[in-house]
Amino acid sequence: MTQPGFSGTFTKEFETLLRWRRDVRHFRRDPVPAGVLDGLLATACLAPSVGLSEPWRFVRVDDPARRHAVREDFARCNAEALAARDGSDAGDYARLKLAGLDDAPHHVAVFSDNDPAQGRGLGRGTMPQTTTWSTVMAIHTFWLAATAAGVGVGWVSIIDPARVTAMLDIDPRWELVAYLCVGYPQDPSDTPELQRRGWEQRNPARQQWIAR
Repeated sequence: MTQPGFSGTFTKEFETLLRWRRDVRHFRRDPVPAGVLDGLLATACLAPSVGLSEPWRFVRVDDPARRHAVREDFARCNAEALAARDGSDAGDYARLKLAGLDDAPHHVAVFSDNDPAQGRGLGRGTMPQTTTWSTVMAIHTFWLAATAAGVGVGWVSIIDPARVTAMLDIDPRWELVAYLCVGYPQDPSDTPELQRRGWEQRNPARQQWIAR
């Protein structure tokens, strides 16, 4: 089989895709068609995984009661995070919108089965955390595919993983890696919202190799 060539135009468009893959917190409420969501999941599953274990488990959270419970957990955790800050830092934090849980039409919880039979343990003996990293690769692939389809994704990390796992009635042996808000963005941008809001800026030093 001959490996396909990728044109300079594709390379530039791919870089554009990476620039526009932003963490979305402001969503329109109209749902994404089921066929589009299914396609995003299929693309996500093209991600690499240690030992071909495919440890990711994508869970659609559609039940209103469970979604409400997740929102309450976020509010509790966010209040605790705010209380841990002081001065101007607390004020800056309080002004940030850190989740699109209220408006996003779709919630997706992504778990990692960190001891899957598939893959027969290959590559995990000395670095067992590679299953989690494989799941993160699938999440990123989902995110890129969503961006290419005009769909926004927001990663909500200010939640308690154990509580959310219990709320969703998921096997406690699975690790909650991400809780995603998914939907069409209200105000798409190629600049991170935290940068636009003055919370943080990119560091050019991170674009340099460390030589040893």
